Amino acid sequence: MSETNEIQERKAIIQISDLTKEYDGQIVLKGIDLTIYENEFVTFLGPSGCGKTTTLRIIGGFEEPTSGSVIFDGKDMHNVPCYERATNTVFQRYALFPHLNVFDNVAFGLKIQNSKNKGIKGFIKQKIRKKDLKIFTKSEIEQEVKRVLHLVGLDGFEKRSIAKMSGGQQQRVAIARALINKPRVLLLDEPLSALDLKLRQEMQYELKEMQRRTGITFIFVTHDQEEALTMSDKIVVMNKGEIQQVGTPEEIYNEPINKFVAQFIGESNIIEGKMLKDYLVEFDGKKYECVDRGFSENEIVDVVIRPEDIDIVEKGKGYISGVVDSIIFKGVHFEIDVKTKDRIYTIHTTDYHKEGTEVDLIFTPEDLHIMEKWTYVDI
Repeated sequence: MSETNEIQERKAIIQISDLTKEYDGQIVLKGIDLTIYENEFVTFLGPSGCGKTTTLRIIGGFEEPTSGSVIFDGKDMHNVPCYERATNTVFQRYALFPHLNVFDNVAFGLKIQNSKNKGIKGFIKQKIRKKDLKIFTKSEIEQEVKRVLHLVGLDGFEKRSIAKMSGGQQQRVAIARALINKPRVLLLDEPLSALDLKLRQEMQYELKEMQRRTGITFIFVTHDQEEALTMSDKIVVMNKGEIQQVGTPEEIYNEPINKFVAQFIGESNIIEGKMLKDYLVEFDGKKYECVDRGFSENEIVDVVIRPEDIDIVEKGKGYISGVVDSIIFKGVHFEIDVKTKDRIYTIHTTDYHKEGTEVDLIFTPEDLHIMEKWTYVDI
């Protein structure tokens, strides 16, 4: 069974329909439709101002949509305040209480829940399910704090001052505080952006492992493509208030739906071509076999070739001839630009080729991805 089919068989926990949002006459969201399933790690990915954080805030109840609906587990969330939703949020700057130690920061949510439930018990006489009004004892709070601190790798940090913790440790405290109430959905608004590169990469794997162990649906906002590709079950690529593509990391990277997605997710060589017929495309004056079909004959298309899918070979042994124009060492590979008579191709390779060397380029039919010609019309 494919991963896509497995996701489709899960229970839908959030359904977003025709969601729009305006601020002072400016349209920020333009009719968003999306289904999120239980136990998914979903990432909203896009440039600044694309609407990803606005969408997250509407799901969490911090913003009201101009129109459209958010259905949570079958219930319309219209006019349901954030504190009555089965969600918790980890903010970009963590929002920890600097005057409280780790224990009190993490326990804060349970203490608030105790206060709320005691108040409800004092005013409501009708029959209410006991689990909805649970009052946690001091011992139970201590157990729950230890449970979530173990989950985020902070065993024994209960008495530590927030001011004496690193950025990564503070982020774990914020996650523990959000998890202690056992939300159905955890919302994460660019929580890794303040960390240095190495720590950010470590936390990417840790967040994914936390999501797997807890079984909670994670909805993560980022503009970092690597974060999205590393952690996500499903990526929602957004631009200018619209969803461009929804898919697995592999689908988004290998089968981008348009030029924006291809350029935003990783590096790409994007070339204008002509789809002569099924499985045959023409660009730069030559015809190439491909694996795509379903386009009109002679339709103008965009051809995507990822840099790692092009090989550099000796002159006379490839399809396209050119000269090595520049070379940059990237650590795990060289990034080489080869200048041909039509354009400059970017290639990622572990083989060194000296600037000025005459070379040829080769690729396979599977390396060519054909997309409809994309033009963005702002509304």
